[in-house]
Amino acid sequence: ASMMKKKNSHKKQRTSVGPSKTLAQPRRNIVGCRIQHIWKEGSKSSQWKGTVLDQVPVNPSLYLIKYDGFDCIYGLELYSDERVVGLEVLPDRVAPARVSDSLLAETMIGKAVEHMFETEEGPKEEWRGMVLARAPIMTTWFYITYEKDPVLYMYQLLDDYKEGDLRIMPDSNDSVPAEREPGEVVDSLVGKQVEYAKEDGGKRSGMVIHQVEAKPSVYFIKFDDDFHIYVYDLVKTS
Repeated sequence: ASMMKKKNSHKKQRTSVGPSKTLAQPRRNIVGCRIQHIWKEGSKSSQWKGTVLDQVPVNPSLYLIKYDGFDCIYGLELYSDERVVGLEVLPDRVAPARVSDSLLAETMIGKAVEHMFETEEGPKEEWRGMVLARAPIMTTWFYITYEKDPVLYMYQLLDDYKEGDLRIMPDSNDSVPAEREPGEVVDSLVGKQVEYAKEDGGKRSGMVIHQVEAKPSVYFIKFDDDFHIYVYDLVKTS
């Protein structure tokens, strides 16, 4: 199972999508629920099943979902996106799980890591990234992003660490966060609209939906034309 998981890694379905429409807020709280639906795009349709991890406070119609068999997190307006057809909330909720090594789990959050993946050809490939947080709902999983691919992923990193496929990098002096007084509020960009200049000269717009607690300069961004969640250090890029 571990081999399969890693072979499927870093293959994401990239398709261009149109802006989604916002409808009235649904009453039912589906966070923590298992869901399934048809994904219909043009003449193609496929069946998807997954777990709803979070409802985004600054845009409550947007949900973060971990679909079975995919390693990246999807952000979808489940009730208003016309490509989501026949949404069903399944009766089986996600059972809470205990983390086997909570000290190690806390130690790796906010750290730069090297994560090894098996490639189709066989040899392992090293991906440098940052562990962002424990995932909600599926608490033995961790949010992580990569320098080569700044999209939000989640993996069971404690297992990978114990198998020797995850290495925590030593802290460098230039990455030490500025000291703050306890309780001091840092200006947050959450809820702000952003524009991103693409290499071809075009622009894409989106919203900052989350600030990473372990690294307050790092934010999650959901662009209007994409269902992936992007992770940027907005202090470095401003």
